[in-house]
This record gives sequence, C-alpha cells and structure tokens, in this order.
Amino acid sequence: MNQLPETILQFGTGRFLRAFADRFVHEANEQGQAVGRVVMVQSTGDDVAKKLNSRGGMYHIVIRGLEGGQRVDRVEDVACVSRAIAAASDWPSVLDIARSIDLRYIVSNTTEAGYKLDADDGADRATPTSFPAKLLAVLRARFECGRPPVTIIPCELIENQADVLQWTVVELAATWNLPPALVEWIRDECVWLNTLVDRIVVGPPKDHPLAAEDPLLIMAEPFAFCAMQAKPRAGAFIHHPAIVRAADVRPYFLRKVRILNAAHTALATKAAARGFTIVRQAVADSENSLWLERLLFEEIVPTLADRVDQPEMFAQRTLERFRNPFLEHKIADIRQNHDAKVRIRLLPTREEFVSKFGRRPPLLDEVLEENGL
Repeated sequence: MNQLPETILQFGTGRFLRAFADRFVHEANEQGQAVGRVVMVQSTGDDVAKKLNSRGGMYHIVIRGLEGGQRVDRVEDVACVSRAIAAASDWPSVLDIARSIDLRYIVSNTTEAGYKLDADDGADRATPTSFPAKLLAVLRARFECGRPPVTIIPCELIENQADVLQWTVVELAATWNLPPALVEWIRDECVWLNTLVDRIVVGPPKDHPLAAEDPLLIMAEPFAFCAMQAKPRAGAFIHHPAIVRAADVRPYFLRKVRILNAAHTALATKAAARGFTIVRQAVADSENSLWLERLLFEEIVPTLADRVDQPEMFAQRTLERFRNPFLEHKIADIRQNHDAKVRIRLLPTREEFVSKFGRRPPLLDEVLEENGL
C-alpha cells in the first residue's frame, strides 16, 4: 500500500472521514483495487496533522454495535493515509498536490458552516480561509499547470452538496475575475458528485487497550452507507458494499431524513417527557419501543413506499442502530434546534400521510401536538 501514488486530496481530518471514506479506501487497496493513498488537509490548527504524521498516517477504529442482532466489537486499522498537511502553515504543499499528475479525487467533510465564504479571501491571498476559496485555489493551480480535471466528492450533510459547492466555487471565481477558461474547466470538465453519507462516529472508548497507544483512536458503529451520484466521466473511485451509485441521490437523503432523523426527533419528544436521557435506554423501554415501531411502520414508511429504496429494511436497521449498547447518544443533543427539526423531519410526513391515505396519522399528530403544531 505504501507504494501506491497519492491520488486523493482530502479536506478534513475529523473523525467522520477517518472512519468512513478513509476506511473504504484502505479496504479497497487491500483488495487490490489500487485506489491510491490519501493526503489529508487540516484547515484549522495542526494537532491532528502532527499526530497522523508521527504515526505514518496509521490509526485504528473500534467498531462496536449491533449487526443482524449480534453484538460486534472489533478493531479495524487504516493505513492508506500518506501524510497530513496543516493548511495554515504549509499551504504551498497543498498546491503541490494540486499540481500532481497522480491526483484524481478531492474529498471533503468540512464543518456545518464550511461553505460560508470569507470576505477577506481573494485571488492573491497567500492562504485562503474558507473551504470554497481553498478548493478554488487548488483547482486554479491544477488548471494553470495543464493537469487533467478531477472528481470532487463532498461529504457534508447538505442536500445536493456538490451542486451547491460547484455553484459557490464558480461564483467565487467570477468574483475574483479569474479567466473564463478556468471557470468553464471547473464547471464543465471537473466532475462534481452529490453524496448522502451515514455513519455514527464518536470519540475513543476510554476503556479500550489501544487508547493509551493510539492518540487517533476513534469508535464507529458497524453500519456505514454512502449513496454516490453516478456520472459518465466520474473516476471509478471505490467499489465497496457500503457504496451505492445512483443518478440521483436525493431519494436516499429523503429516506435518511424522514426515517432515521425523524425517528430521533420523535423519540426525543416522547423520551424526554418520560425522563429518559439516552437513546438506547429509551428504546429499551417496551412502551417507547412499541410506540416507535408503530410510528415508523404504520405512518412514516407507508408515505415513502415507491419513493425510496427499501424503506422497511432501513427502518429496521434504524431501530437496531438505536439499540447500540456501546453508544451514549444523549436525548439532549438530539433536541438541539428541536423546533426546526420537527418542522423539517415530521411535519411533511404528516401532510403527505393525510394526502395519500385521507386520514390523520395519530402518532405523528401526538408528536406534533406535544410540540405545539
């Protein structure tokens, strides 16, 4: 694996990508797919970059949870990261990767505000601040040295995030008065793939033997899923059982929001009223469990029939994920921005249920009424 070229530039050194895309790359390389190695970019600070480089890019993932009703507790390693670069102190090295003939993919998972622009960024700024400005600088450097276009795979939890990011970068290029040929290359030659990503990743279990020796240790649930947009000119990237390719990933986004996220929000309403503070404790209660199953299979899943892929199976897996005995998923965390979540995740399903079946969904109505809707 150490002999493979650096083909992936990754913006983000956080837990999620390290337990998600990077693990997929590692597995694909082990299977002989020769995807290549990852160069990580840490946009803020340099602590993770230093730790990665001190360990030669290697770290471990503790996989804990339920899978097919069976408890899972195993360790997986990741050795596909060649190095990490701190953008603030070594931006020229990022641009060197941009100009590499081996580079094929750019992957990202920035913060929730990651697409927000910085007014101080400009075409001549030594080190851009915002992620769109960094990405534009990378693509500009690549274009100016005549390298082939790349495939961009953003993993932020934003619907149609690749379309949003492409538009933002193109508009920024116009604001900076960059050459039209560059703008056309970014828009028409580079390939931008929308995604829907799903996996719960948390900090390391303090009781694990590897915690003392691996400062990058993280824990993830067994479940992992990625819906990736299929386009004719996209690079092959990875063939992996967790990755589904589709012309339109919006149905997968809809499935996640209306089933997994909606179940979290509904349960947070029900469980908080009964004094529960942790998700797995709430679903261990027979009354809560039966109520949540009825909500999912009698009211939520029926509205999604023929609109999303295997909603019943996804709902079953959602319940299993909620029962993960290793995760301390706090109800209080789910209830952050609760009012907005209720309106986005539950209210549309209620309206669609009434329209489709000509009657009111009693369990959804119960949740909505408790939230003043």
